[in-house]
Amino acid sequence: MHAIKAVFTKGWAAMLIAALAIAGFLLEWPMEAFIAGIASVLIITLALSAVAAREKMLDDSAESLKELSEYFYHRFMGESSLSIFAIINSLFKTDNTKLWEWARSCDNAQRVFNNWCDSLNTRLETDHRTRRFSTYLRISTKELWLMVNMYQEYIQQFAEVANHMELPVAYSTQYRHFCVEYNTFVGQFRDLLAGLRKVARIEIEPPSVKMAPELNPGK
Repeated sequence: MHAIKAVFTKGWAAMLIAALAIAGFLLEWPMEAFIAGIASVLIITLALSAVAAREKMLDDSAESLKELSEYFYHRFMGESSLSIFAIINSLFKTDNTKLWEWARSCDNAQRVFNNWCDSLNTRLETDHRTRRFSTYLRISTKELWLMVNMYQEYIQQFAEVANHMELPVAYSTQYRHFCVEYNTFVGQFRDLLAGLRKVARIEIEPPSVKMAPELNPGK
């Protein structure tokens, strides 16, 4: 069954050219008419191949976007110990009461981020099944980009705190582990954006997704 389907979906051009050749021979078509018929078939074949190639690229990009969004949620939000919010919450264990109020506000922001990303992942899963990639790819990519950039603000805030205040070494070490994995994610997101700019007319510049800053030496 698969072999028959492949013949009719991928080999229709060859079959049509063969049919034209037989018809041309039997009906004694002039050579110009035969060449024009074959040229028309080849042009249509190239056009359909280009459309199919673009659809395949959109399909791959949509799958990558879904996987990246899920990875972002499970590794950097939720209950993950690698979340920047988990690192910030650890500041409640310090004696610096000035940091506690900031950590509380970040705790509220974490709940908002968790609900937002969970909603995005649910919609991506549903949208991906419809295979209407060009309809939702731009909107969903922009939403993930916006979420990541807002998340970046909390990363920057923690880095500034760690660079200007004496924190236990364990917190700085935990942040450095976070940076390694988070910056790998940023690189993958940038690659996806670069690809989407070619196939889905995404207007977001890849460098607009920022890396997590490193801490000053000795902190």
